[in-house]
Amino acid sequence: MSLKDIASALGLSVTTISRALNGYDDVAEETRLRIQQEARRRGYRPNPVARSLKTGKTNALGLLFPSSPLPFNGTSFVDVIGAIAQVLAEREVDLLIVADTPENDHRSLQRMLRSRYVSGLIVAHTARHDSRLAKLQQLNFPFLALGRSELTDPYAWFDFDHHTGPRLAVDHYVAQGLHRIAWLGSHLDQAFVSQRREGYLSAMQRHGFDSDLCWQTEPSRLEGYRATRQLLALPQPPQALIADSSSLGEGAAIALREMGRLSGPERIELMIYNGLPADSVIDVPVASIAQATWPAIGQQVAEMALRLMAGEPVSSLQVLWQPELKTP
Repeated sequence: MSLKDIASALGLSVTTISRALNGYDDVAEETRLRIQQEARRRGYRPNPVARSLKTGKTNALGLLFPSSPLPFNGTSFVDVIGAIAQVLAEREVDLLIVADTPENDHRSLQRMLRSRYVSGLIVAHTARHDSRLAKLQQLNFPFLALGRSELTDPYAWFDFDHHTGPRLAVDHYVAQGLHRIAWLGSHLDQAFVSQRREGYLSAMQRHGFDSDLCWQTEPSRLEGYRATRQLLALPQPPQALIADSSSLGEGAAIALREMGRLSGPERIELMIYNGLPADSVIDVPVASIAQATWPAIGQQVAEMALRLMAGEPVSSLQVLWQPELKTP
């Protein structure tokens, strides 16, 4: 089925058919409706490659993330991507996933921009000073940042209120009469990591407590385990422990369970950002700072990206989700 067949059936020119189906506003509305109805009746589907060559736009969206640290080491990021891909597929938009690193001067990003494979980008794992976002903003290329960064001009972003979660956790334990509250967080240079740590530090300062138990390490189960054993070996061990990721939190839970401190009268309170992994070996209920389900996050991000591609102003594409505490 071709445009020529539709043109012949309606007695119109191929140019009129093409412009009507591609959304040009110089075709009368009544004519446009006739053309669309005939195209649907005949099962016509436009060639996306040909359309992109003519319009300079593609029906594809890119997802750019740093290849290190690898975001696929847990199910959460995969769940988010799956939800994004599903929403986009329903709108007949393809998702192209691209790994990128600053060490190679962001060659993957530059290659994508030169090739015009995509009409917009979702940029994951943003840094406080993110050269990728600065470059995209300089080129006036549409992007949605997953996490806020320090840029000179407004831009589209989706983020969580990372300061509030740790504040709620500290306030919760202070209300129980605890003051030796440890922070076990990632050492990576990412915006959300520093925002969560700052939330903890400011909450401890507000209550007048020392923050000498603010530890940073590799965000892995093993390092969570090791750090927790070291914390418990201190002359004054913590009364409560807040972990800023599921992997660190599970490592901490395993260490506490081994030492008989995860439950019972001598337990050390544990709270984990996003809770334990779905496949955790820990079967004891643990408190968590809950943000949202990962599929819900993916759906929200996909909808925002589609609105960005449709040309909505970035000022209307800035969403901050609030966390809540979940206790056993």
